[in-house]
Amino acid sequence: MAQAPNVLEIVKASGGSRLKFAGRLDAEGVAGAWAQALGAASETPRIRVDASEVEYCDGSGLALLWELQRRSGAEISGLKPEIAKLFEPFAEAERQEGEPKGKKSAVVSIGKVAVDLVRDLYEQVSLLGQVAVISLRVAVRPGELRWRDFWITYERAGVQALVVVGLISFLTGLIMAFQAAPALRQFGVDIFVVNLVALAMLRELGPIMTAIVLAGRSGSAFAAEIGTMKVNEEINALTTFGLDPVRFLVAPRVLAGILVTPVLTIYSDLLGVGGGLVMMLGRGYPIVTLWRQLTASVGINDVLAGIIKAFVFGGLVAGIGCLRGLQTKSGPSAVGISTTRSVVTSIFLIVVVDAIFAVVYYAIDF
Repeated sequence: MAQAPNVLEIVKASGGSRLKFAGRLDAEGVAGAWAQALGAASETPRIRVDASEVEYCDGSGLALLWELQRRSGAEISGLKPEIAKLFEPFAEAERQEGEPKGKKSAVVSIGKVAVDLVRDLYEQVSLLGQVAVISLRVAVRPGELRWRDFWITYERAGVQALVVVGLISFLTGLIMAFQAAPALRQFGVDIFVVNLVALAMLRELGPIMTAIVLAGRSGSAFAAEIGTMKVNEEINALTTFGLDPVRFLVAPRVLAGILVTPVLTIYSDLLGVGGGLVMMLGRGYPIVTLWRQLTASVGINDVLAGIIKAFVFGGLVAGIGCLRGLQTKSGPSAVGISTTRSVVTSIFLIVVVDAIFAVVYYAIDF
């Protein structure tokens, strides 16, 4: 039987021992160093681990490093970035276990929430920035994008959402016209129901309802898919193989979301306005009159206002869904938590961004 390679060197000093690992921390190398390393850690209260010369580290090596950190609070330094990224969940779990469990003050709780919000916003902006850079590279070299994933996502988020988006939009336009017509008829201006439905659908309800439907269907699906890959350590496998998870998984989904949302919004606008017209036809108005009222009340700015929002909403929904998937932690409920956070955050930001659009459109008279 071949002798296990020597990957451990123990340097003892007055200030404490130093463990120096080198070579490959795999099952074969760790087998010969496990007992020796833990024995040295138990002999001294202060121990440092130098991993600057580690070339490769698999689950066995990570287990040894984590056991040294857990038993003696060893300070581990020199890990290569790709190995440090794999070891980060273990270190985070150790820090959380070491935190005091006492009751936190209100100031600490508020501060923690504020820090989490800022960190989350930073990660979202960073992710969208990476996708923007990848998009520019794809414009020059289209072969860098996984087009198969792009078209699959486009189909799932677009074609398969036509029925639910169309039904919701048509019924919304129909109900708005049904509720508004009696009130306006008291003043003899019920023909202006066409103006109400058209402007509401084109400028506000069309893009918002489409984005919310996509947040519930597609954004949650992105979070669940990528979150499951994160729990199964497939994301770590991609990183180990030198593949960028953002380019490999996130970019096709975000680009598909940005491009499919305006198409669905136009479809939603048509059916929403159509629902209002059907209601007015039922009240005895001829189609020619309704069409003239519609074309007189709607301008190109009203159509563009909703489509511009749709591009932004699509990027938000897809980006947040992918980000929540990448943020998934370990545990049986982790994927469900990420999915819920994706939907809640998407809907909240859709409303906030829509309010910002309203202010900007008012300021520029658009």
